[in-house]
Amino acid sequence: MSTSGSPSPSASLPDDAFDVRSIGFTPIKGTRHQSQSGAEFDEHGPVGDRRYCLVDARNQQVLRTVQNPSLVAVLATLYGAELEVRLPDGRSVCAVAEVSGERLTCYYWGRPVAAELIKGPHDELLSSWLGKPVRLAQVPRGDVVYGDPIAIVGTASIRDLGERLRHPGLLAEAARFRATVLVETDTPYIEETWSGHEISLGVGMRVRIGEAIPRCAVIDLDPLTGVRGPRVLKTLAEYRADNDKGEPFFGVFAQVVSASQS
Repeated sequence: MSTSGSPSPSASLPDDAFDVRSIGFTPIKGTRHQSQSGAEFDEHGPVGDRRYCLVDARNQQVLRTVQNPSLVAVLATLYGAELEVRLPDGRSVCAVAEVSGERLTCYYWGRPVAAELIKGPHDELLSSWLGKPVRLAQVPRGDVVYGDPIAIVGTASIRDLGERLRHPGLLAEAARFRATVLVETDTPYIEETWSGHEISLGVGMRVRIGEAIPRCAVIDLDPLTGVRGPRVLKTLAEYRADNDKGEPFFGVFAQVVSASQS
């Protein structure tokens, strides 16, 4: 396992709070990762994050981005009880995501997920975009999240990767890493030295830093179009530590310790 490209374990923690550059998520798993300036948090993470997912009802599977890259081009936005879905070709729907009463057990990375199917116009639009029948479903908080509810990536880590990739604009494409929180840092990969520590994200929000995040080919997708671009994953694998599946680490997971309620 490669261990290069990592800071010293003695690297210091932030003095007070993270310098948060942006907070982002999407209400439908796999669709475009968006900046969410007014995000609220509770013990499960950002409120509204991956509230919904798309399922292949026939095969009882939750759709994953790595197998459905065109999902990235779909813009999903919550307006109170209404969910808007907008496609790159200009088509859109905006309607209340009302549960239908139909329940289906689907599988996400081999684990069962209790999906409650939604009725409304979203299914037709999304099925036409993906070229196959899909259903919009509401799922319990965290059930379609790969690891902990929060993912944190430092700006210095992205800059370093961009230099190695010879892609200087990588920081402007930070959404490809789908981090809940992008923090300003000076030392590449320093966030990995914070594992096990509690740190403030600002105004009544504290998180406990967890393990490093193993990455898959989703980071190769353009964050606006879903088109495969620079070989980010391959470059990352050339110098970063990895897990037993050969997935290189980039960023860290975190759990909410406390969050103020508005």
